[in-house]
Amino acid sequence: MILTATRYQLPEVLKGTILEQILEVKLREIEGAKQKLPAVSLGGALERAEPVRSLKKALLARSPAIIAEIKKASPSAGILRKDFNPTQIAREYEKNGAAAISVVTEVHHFRGNLEDLACLRWAVRVPLVRKDFIVDPYQILEARIAGADAVLLIASLLDTISLEKLRQETEALGMESLVEIHDETELARALEAGAALVGVNNRDLRTFETSLEVSLRLAPRLPKAVVSVAESGIKGADDILRLRKAGYRGFLIGEELMRAPSPGEALSGLLSACARAEKKAS
Repeated sequence: MILTATRYQLPEVLKGTILEQILEVKLREIEGAKQKLPAVSLGGALERAEPVRSLKKALLARSPAIIAEIKKASPSAGILRKDFNPTQIAREYEKNGAAAISVVTEVHHFRGNLEDLACLRWAVRVPLVRKDFIVDPYQILEARIAGADAVLLIASLLDTISLEKLRQETEALGMESLVEIHDETELARALEAGAALVGVNNRDLRTFETSLEVSLRLAPRLPKAVVSVAESGIKGADDILRLRKAGYRGFLIGEELMRAPSPGEALSGLLSACARAEKKAS
């Protein structure tokens, strides 16, 4: 059952940032989707939805566990890849050792869509994460129907009650939520909301400035029971080794792979470099 959604209110701290622009468009998009296909009608497809694959288990099964991301563009970097073939890229990722695949589905600023996610469900067997600006339970139902195994929930966009409700809705549909945080306050709210998978975004979504020091600073505050993922700004094997020593289990990498001539080969090279660096350090 879909939870009754209250009218979304953007946190004051995000007003005047690009996130305000993104959410204005996103809220109109959600309302349009609801009018076109109400939740009751969309929910009828749940019986035909494929079984969910566990993101948590996938992250714990590999070391290092890379969540390889598929996105065509970003507000800060523009078009990342002109020859954009999501299915081909996803298959390359899976073949070359990705633990999971993050699919950016935001349409207007990142050039993604849910149709790409739906196609990938039949192309690969690793878990798929819907990465978008999720603020309404309807989007979670959309993700499940499209074939997502997990969704990204961004703590900076949500108050604690909304974050917990969206996490519960995600789990009610059999999926997992990766709760993204950027600072100590957001971490506290994520834990209060019951997050079991926490992604530490090194990129400040208000300014798009990126620093690995964010993950390193927050690492000691992450409970051992939480599976932690470092996101953004990861350039190579040295970064991954630093973050692994700090306690991170997973690593979400997007732009470094998407800019490469072959994203799959870039992922393979990164994992090989990690193995060599670990061997040298032991």
